[in-house]
Amino acid sequence: MSRTRRNLILLFSSLGLLLLWQGIAKSVEIPVIMPSLGPIVRALGELASGPAFSANLLATILRAIRSFLIIVITGTVLGLIGGRNQTVSLILKPFVTTLKATPVMSVILLAFIWFSSGSVPLFSAFLMGFPVMYLQIKHGVKQLDPNLGEMCDLYDVPPKTKLFYYTLPSLAPWFVAGSRATLSMIWKVVIAAEVLTVPRHGVGSRMQLAQVQLQTDVVLSWTLVAIALTALGDLFFEGVVSVVAKTRSTVQRRRVDALLKRF
Repeated sequence: MSRTRRNLILLFSSLGLLLLWQGIAKSVEIPVIMPSLGPIVRALGELASGPAFSANLLATILRAIRSFLIIVITGTVLGLIGGRNQTVSLILKPFVTTLKATPVMSVILLAFIWFSSGSVPLFSAFLMGFPVMYLQIKHGVKQLDPNLGEMCDLYDVPPKTKLFYYTLPSLAPWFVAGSRATLSMIWKVVIAAEVLTVPRHGVGSRMQLAQVQLQTDVVLSWTLVAIALTALGDLFFEGVVSVVAKTRSTVQRRRVDALLKRF
């Protein structure tokens, strides 16, 4: 499917969704339950021009980025180890399985008991996002090309060289997929934690305060902001995936040539 056709389908689908919302809002005629698009757009404009908008947006973004970086580092390192070492994989399995099965709200509520409201989103996002990144990297390690691994062993390639010329480049697609899924989850968990804990600044905090005041249009405006953050993250990783797909074969050949030249 061409890019133009794909974009047209997405455009008409989005317009259809907006028309459906507007039609339901007009039939209900109760703004508190379902406001029409006009009040939502006006509320969004007022939020964006308000003095506290940037502070609330930045607070949520910083919490998400901190969580994301911690998850990427720990998930990648432990995934590399767990994919190679069955003992480590078995040790981590109960922890990872428990986190995968635990409801997000349970984690947030428990974290609210243990930590201050500002730390709850960070802690909750880590616990929910870590299994995604860890499992992606671990599965990627298990899918490494055994022929290249045997060649490295045959030529006595040092562990450091093998890591940077063979293991990490081969794991690039798994790393990108895990990072993308993790970031999408982090936005939801961070904002949900902000809604429940109401820190001083944050998108979720503003949503909660608007809900208490029955400002449904404001709640939906902040929801659009959250959707935009997630969409921007997806667009970024779509670009990364495209670059990785185009350069993977070239990098693979160069990696093999570099190894052969070294030995």
